[in-house]
Amino acid sequence: MLRTGALSTAAETAGRRADLPAESHSKSRTNARTAPLLDKATAAYLGLAIGDALGATVEFLTPNEIRQQHGVHRELSGGGWLHLQAGRVTDDTTMSLALGEAILASGGVDAQAVAAALDAWMRSKPVDIGHTVRRNLIHFRDTGNPEAVACEHDAGNGAAMRTLPVALASYGQAAATTILGSRAQAHVTHHNALSDAACETLIFMVQDFLAGHDAGWVREQHVATLLREQPLFAFARKRRDNPSGYIVETMQAVLQAFFATSSFEECLLEVVNRGGDADTTGAIAGMLAGARYGLQAIPERWLGALDPAIRQHCTRQAAALLALSQAGAP
Repeated sequence: MLRTGALSTAAETAGRRADLPAESHSKSRTNARTAPLLDKATAAYLGLAIGDALGATVEFLTPNEIRQQHGVHRELSGGGWLHLQAGRVTDDTTMSLALGEAILASGGVDAQAVAAALDAWMRSKPVDIGHTVRRNLIHFRDTGNPEAVACEHDAGNGAAMRTLPVALASYGQAAATTILGSRAQAHVTHHNALSDAACETLIFMVQDFLAGHDAGWVREQHVATLLREQPLFAFARKRRDNPSGYIVETMQAVLQAFFATSSFEECLLEVVNRGGDADTTGAIAGMLAGARYGLQAIPERWLGALDPAIRQHCTRQAAALLALSQAGAP
């Protein structure tokens, strides 16, 4: 188990790499190896942001439209339907950061604090916000109840795309505790069994990659369980192109791309060039790929192109959430 002090020192090392210009990142590669847990946690958060920014350019395009306009979309070039500046992120990343700050302020996942933080995030006029998120945050604002009404139609991907702070804050905790935290945050906007299943699967996948398990282990332990319990998520039969915001389609596209590739870059290019809800599939795939491959695997050009303020916030929050998990570990 890492001590909080060790995490703080390692955070400075990982943070220096993430904050340096692209040509300088390689200088801190050796030092980053001294803290593999923090390295992978930081990579997961930066992977989420990079996948979000990469996918935002081609969000809502079909694969054919992407080929016509970009060939293979490879860079954090901005644009897209949101007309983003290069390297900017969307709600996938900013809502994750808002959730993470609420967890840190509360010392854990408190539904009331999460709902208040997400409501404040919505009031800040984010560049994008999903319909289900908006509707249920308005419900919280009107009622004070941080748990949305259970609804079979709220099977969107808005809760799953922001799961990373829970995965980091609950690392090393009992599975039951992790599930309670996942549902406390998810049910603020998405009180739905399919959403819950996806969120919990993603959290446990990230945590097992942080612990050093390989993709085969993670697939057998968590993805196979998901498919047994929720067969709708089956992804082996048909390629999922142009995935919608429906959590089943999101997970099918992500899992296909993730398990069919063998590097961080290859995974993200594979998933975002499928189009559809590409910022979210990119964010989720980037989170998983970062946790799997670590900081060394993230292309320097993508780290250098990512919005510096977001890069720094993700790096610092990853360290703080891991420190919180270690403080609460048995």
